[in-house]
Amino acid sequence: MSQPHDILFSTLADPTRRAIFERLCRDGDQTVGALTAQAGVSQPAVSKHLAVLKRAGLVRDRHEGRQTHYSAQLNALAPLVDWTNQMAGFWQSRFDDLEDLLRRMDQ
Repeated sequence: MSQPHDILFSTLADPTRRAIFERLCRDGDQTVGALTAQAGVSQPAVSKHLAVLKRAGLVRDRHEGRQTHYSAQLNALAPLVDWTNQMAGFWQSRFDDLEDLLRRMDQ
C-alpha cells in the first residue's frame, strides 16, 4: 500500500514536473500557456504533467473563461515534511548513539 509521501516522491521525481511545481510555488497562478512557454516541452506534455500533479494534490486548477489557471498547493507537501522530520529524528538518535560509543571507546 502506497504511503502519501510515496505518491509525492514519485510525482516530484520527474524533473520537468518538479520544475513546473517549483515555478507555480515561486510565481503563483499560471496558465498552461505560460507554463509551456518556459517548460521546454510541448503543451500536451505540460498538460499531462499538470494532471499528474493534480492527482497527487500538488496543484489545483481554476477555470476562467477559456483559460485554466493552476496554483501550487503547498499544504500537500505535509507528508514529505513529516517523513523528513521522522528521518531526521531517526538519524539524529543514531548519531547520538555513535557519539556515545566513540566517547566510551576513548576512555
